[in-house]
Amino acid sequence: MEEWCRFAVCYWHTFGNTGGDPFGSETYTNRAWNADDGANLSPRERLLEAAKCKADAAFEMFTKLGVKYYTFHDVDLVSEGASLDESQSLLDDISDYLLEKQNQTGVKCLWGTTNLFGHRRFMNGASTNPDMKVFAHAAARVKKAMEITLKLGGQNFVFWGGREGFQSILNTDMKMELDHMAAFFKLVVAYKKELGATFQFLVEPKPREPMKHQYDYDAATVIAFLHTYGLQHDFKLNVEPNHTTLAGHDYEHDIYYAASYKMLGSVDCNTGDPLVGWDTDQFLMDEKKAVLVMKKIVEIGGLAPGGLNFDAKVRRESTDLEDIFIAHIGSMDCFARGLRQAAKLLEKNELGEMVKQRYASWKSALGERIEDGRATLEEVAAYAKEAGEPDHVSGKQELAELMLFRGVQ
Repeated sequence: MEEWCRFAVCYWHTFGNTGGDPFGSETYTNRAWNADDGANLSPRERLLEAAKCKADAAFEMFTKLGVKYYTFHDVDLVSEGASLDESQSLLDDISDYLLEKQNQTGVKCLWGTTNLFGHRRFMNGASTNPDMKVFAHAAARVKKAMEITLKLGGQNFVFWGGREGFQSILNTDMKMELDHMAAFFKLVVAYKKELGATFQFLVEPKPREPMKHQYDYDAATVIAFLHTYGLQHDFKLNVEPNHTTLAGHDYEHDIYYAASYKMLGSVDCNTGDPLVGWDTDQFLMDEKKAVLVMKKIVEIGGLAPGGLNFDAKVRRESTDLEDIFIAHIGSMDCFARGLRQAAKLLEKNELGEMVKQRYASWKSALGERIEDGRATLEEVAAYAKEAGEPDHVSGKQELAELMLFRGVQ
C-alpha cells in the first residue's frame, strides 16, 4: 500500500498558509514556525533561521504522520533575499539543512518546483512574459531549483504556469507566448541532461486562476502542446483534480485522459467544492472518487516515481494544530480504502468485462484493419451496405454505476 499510494505532504499549504483570504486576515495564530524570533539577527540570518524553524516543524510532522515524501516550491523553503544572488545563496544553505533532516528521518523529496507566480515581477507571466528580462529571471530561478531538487534527491520536478496565460487577448501575442514557453522548456530539458539528473519533468494543468485563461488548460491541452513542440518524450503530467473540475470535467477525467496516453506522472490528490468557482484545495474524503483514481493507478502499474501529493489545506476556520493531522490522516485513509476497493473491483472484473463486451465488434477482422490503418473508406462503406442497419444497443450506464456502487460497499 505504501508503494501504491506514495503519499507526500506539501510545504506551502501546510507550513506557509496563514488562514488569510481576500476578505480577512490570518486566522492561524498558533503556528510557532511562523514566529519572528530574529530581532538581533541580520536580515539574511533572520530569513535562514525562520526557514530552519519551519523545516524543524515540517519534519516533525512528516515523521509523526509516517509519510515518506514531501514537496516544495523554492520560496516555501526560505523566503527571497534582497537579490537573486542572496536568494540562491539562502537556498543553498537551507537545502544543506534539509538534507540533514532527510538523512535523520528517512523522509524523501517527491518533487520540487519554482514559484513563478507569487512575486509582482511575474504578474504578466514567467516564460510567457512580454519582457525578456522576466523570462531570464524565471530561468535563473528554475535552474537553481533544479539543482536544489537534485541535491535533495527529488524524484520529479514540476512546472505549474499560474501566470502563463492572459487576461485580455487585445494586448497578447498568443503564438509568441506559446513559442517562448516551449523555448523555456527546451532550455530546462537541455540543462537537466547537463546536470545528469534523472528526475521526471511534470507539467500541471489548470484552466484559470490566477489568470483568466491559462495555457495549460487541461490534460488534453497540455499533451497537445507537448506534441506540437516535440516535448512529449521529456514531460508527463502532474494532475490536480481540483483543477480538472475547474476545467468543466469530472474529478477523475484528466487522470484517465493522461493515463490513456501514458502521460500520467503524478497526482496532487485534493478536491474542490462544486458550489464555488475557484480552487479550494480541500482534502478528499469521498471514497467513490478515491476508488476511481486508485483504479486507474493500479491499472497502469502505479505512479512511481510520482505519488499522491496532498496539495490541500485545512479550512480557514480549522485553527487547531491537530486539524492539520486530522485532515491528512482522513484523506490518507480515504485513498487507502479506495486502493483496497479498486483492487477488489479489478479482481472481480465485472466492469472490465462489461467494457470489453461493449467494444467487442472492434475485434472483428474489419475492426482490426480500421484500427491499424489498413482499411480503405470504400471497404468500410461496402461493409455498411452489407451489414444493414446497426443494432440498437444499450449503453448500460446504470448497471456500470451499480457495479461501482457495490464495489465500494
